[in-house]
Amino acid sequence: MLAIRLARFGTKKKPTYRVVVIEKERARDSKALEVLGHYNPLSEPATVVLDHDRFAHWVKVGAQPSDTVTRLVKANPAPEPVAV
Repeated sequence: MLAIRLARFGTKKKPTYRVVVIEKERARDSKALEVLGHYNPLSEPATVVLDHDRFAHWVKVGAQPSDTVTRLVKANPAPEPVAV
């Protein structure tokens, strides 16, 4: 089963996270299938960059987002397309 979750990067006491698609049984920082974005909780305000199209694709094929990733996606919705 696939999961969309956070993988911790950065240095001691200065974490940054990547939003990754990974097998649910693998370790937190194992090799991911795809990196969907990143999250920096230390910046003011916290920064979330996410590829919403790829996120929707992985959810469509059955990947389960973690509670934290779901919260981040809801707090940072996809931008509306601009009509030209």
